[in-house]
Amino acid sequence: MHEHLIKYFDKPDEVRQFPKGRFEVVTVNGTTIGRATYQPGWKWSVDVAPTAKKPLCDVEHLGVVLSGRAVAAYADGTQIELCPGSIFYIPATPHDSWVVGNEPYVSLHLQGAQHYTK
Repeated sequence: MHEHLIKYFDKPDEVRQFPKGRFEVVTVNGTTIGRATYQPGWKWSVDVAPTAKKPLCDVEHLGVVLSGRAVAAYADGTQIELCPGSIFYIPATPHDSWVVGNEPYVSLHLQGAQHYTK
């Protein structure tokens, strides 16, 4: 007998809503995956920081960008651009991020989703 489980982001286990964005969370067999959807003008330090009660994100991320563009920026001035098809790793080093352009940004988070925006 095969044991399997299928879940969908259409019916996530949890939705974390904040200005100009949302983070949908699904946990399958102990692994938490998140889908981030950010509207143009979204910025972590403005739209998520008040909820997270910290000025910058300090969550480790491993993910893939599905659409749109964003920048992740560290306090030392280093910036990386995230674009469709990018598979990204961002360490737990405090960082800000924001949407670039007029298209919504959508990415899947394969690591760190259980802690993001909390």
